Amino acid sequence: MGIVLLLLRSDATPPQARTASRPVAVKFVLDGPYGARFAGELAASRQGYFSSRVELAAQPEDPNFVQAIARQHAIGVTSGQKFLLASWRGVPVTAFAASFLDTWAAIFTLESSGLRRPADLVGKRIGYRRASEGDVVFDAMMAQLGLPRSQMAKVPDRDGFEALRTGEVDAIIAAIDEQPDPSKPTFAKLNVIKPQDYGIHVPGLVYFASNELIHDQPSVIADVLQGLIRGWHFTYSDYARSVPVLAGVGSVELNAERLRFELQQLRPLVLPTGGRIGDYDESRWRTLRDILIFSKLGEDDVPLAQTVNYQFLRDVYRHSPELASPGAWSAEK
Repeated sequence: MGIVLLLLRSDATPPQARTASRPVAVKFVLDGPYGARFAGELAASRQGYFSSRVELAAQPEDPNFVQAIARQHAIGVTSGQKFLLASWRGVPVTAFAASFLDTWAAIFTLESSGLRRPADLVGKRIGYRRASEGDVVFDAMMAQLGLPRSQMAKVPDRDGFEALRTGEVDAIIAAIDEQPDPSKPTFAKLNVIKPQDYGIHVPGLVYFASNELIHDQPSVIADVLQGLIRGWHFTYSDYARSVPVLAGVGSVELNAERLRFELQQLRPLVLPTGGRIGDYDESRWRTLRDILIFSKLGEDDVPLAQTVNYQFLRDVYRHSPELASPGAWSAEK
């Protein structure tokens, strides 16, 4: 009987052990709907570039997005501005890489208007969205150039291209990927003024995680980061391969033509000339910090050294140098 009981117990043990040893899924949440802005994340998920169990989900329109990520001990991607302001309020999170190395905000005017430089906007009507990243970056650019913001009429909630086309405003502050497709019959040629062309460089979208997750599972962060780099490489190495993969995201069907157009607009933000995917630097964070303080949106209560980590990125590129080489863009990778 003792032998029989022993055999029964040993036979029952493996399923329990297997259940206990199964890796716990890590949530990776996007601050916005599925689309071109999160192409690297979508590609990494759909192509199996994450070796850890990662559950990707979109959570748009959440004003407390950073707090939610900290509470769920998860990974998130959001604007550098939203992340830094939340960290200043004491939310326990750390940024470990960038998705967009520069702001996605730009100033658009009609080509027929002749407004091509920031100085041309003095005395004009500017459509914008209150407290948006674009609004903050625009003010900082004009201040840095010494241009009188008081002589510009900023019109709230008129940041759409229709307001520009109908003449309600002379310029709008909008995201670079929101501009109309030139192939559409209603398209009007545009001039684009980019803040980075005038020395304003701040992290656009950043990857971050709860401090608890980073402390308890640093290998997961490193694995996710490597998967993200491979995902962005896949996205931009060959549109013929990547766009069909990205266009069908679960129950969400994206327009392939529009998706490709938006990816083309965003590419310089993901991989600037001479840059590496995800590779932000301290100067961009200092600029963002100074801009937010200048705009009176917050106080630097938590030093950057406590909220921004550069080591994960350095380690990934050191251990996998092929990810930074031109060969990483080939279809075989």
